[in-house]
Amino acid sequence: QLQLVESGGGSVQSGGSLRVSCAASGYAYRTYCMGWFRQAPGREREVVAIIASDGSTRYATSVKGRFTISRENGKIIVYLQMNSLEPEDTAIYYCAAAPGRSCPYYWASTSEYNYWGQGTQVTVSS
Repeated sequence: QLQLVESGGGSVQSGGSLRVSCAASGYAYRTYCMGWFRQAPGREREVVAIIASDGSTRYATSVKGRFTISRENGKIIVYLQMNSLEPEDTAIYYCAAAPGRSCPYYWASTSEYNYWGQGTQVTVSS
């Protein structure tokens, strides 16, 4: 059973930067599509960015140019570097994984991901 553990959340002022990390363990497959999602109070969980095992990435429009997703394949560690943070980025950030060399066709859909971390809080103040 794949386990995902996020770390690195916190509080920052608008315009600041944070990096969150996700470490996987207990994986049965050699490759996974990894993703970051977020959920703000009263809102549905939404995709932030995803990265396939070959390093190809996709981003939500709202974070393009500000956030960067990356990964280490040896130990399946995924990072999300968040720059130019805005109060609207405040949310719980979740790491997710889907088995496979490539990412799901419907890569933005939460139902495509089998495994989830417990989440880490990111708070951006104005």
